[in-house]
Amino acid sequence: MPEEMEVETEKVDEIVHEAIEREGARLLTAIALTTALLATLAAFAALRAGATVNEALMVKAEATRLQAEAADQWAYYQAKAIKAAVQEASRAAWLAVGKEPPAKFEAAIKKYGEEQREIEKIARQKEHERDMKSIEGDQLFNQHHRYAISVAIFQVAIALGAVRLSRDYGWFGLAH
Repeated sequence: MPEEMEVETEKVDEIVHEAIEREGARLLTAIALTTALLATLAAFAALRAGATVNEALMVKAEATRLQAEAADQWAYYQAKAIKAAVQEASRAAWLAVGKEPPAKFEAAIKKYGEEQREIEKIARQKEHERDMKSIEGDQLFNQHHRYAISVAIFQVAIALGAVRLSRDYGWFGLAH
């Protein structure tokens, strides 16, 4: 039976461990750099999420202000309608007793009608502006949600990197 060949395993063992340490350091460096990049991106996304939600709230507040202005205009419109109705009732009372009403009633009715048309234009413009601001606010809230989701994804990726490191190197860099 031929003699078995002796292989110096200590030398091979040493070479393998050195390679593992070298490759482990590369992996550790890659994970650390990736984690730093992900943390930077998460911080940027968090800032953008905060900025877009603040902007969305301001735009929605502006839409609410425009709604209040439109409601004021409609109330003013109604007040002019009431004034016109009072003038019409006064005019009708004159006609009911068989007398010619003074021209001021007809002039006032006409004036209030013209004012109502102008007020209506303003109110509708305010409502249009309100609708545009509300749509803009909704779009900003959607952007905020996308940024917030990206922050969560970055945080999960960072956590997975930490899990990978703890699996390969144990807690505090101690190998298992």
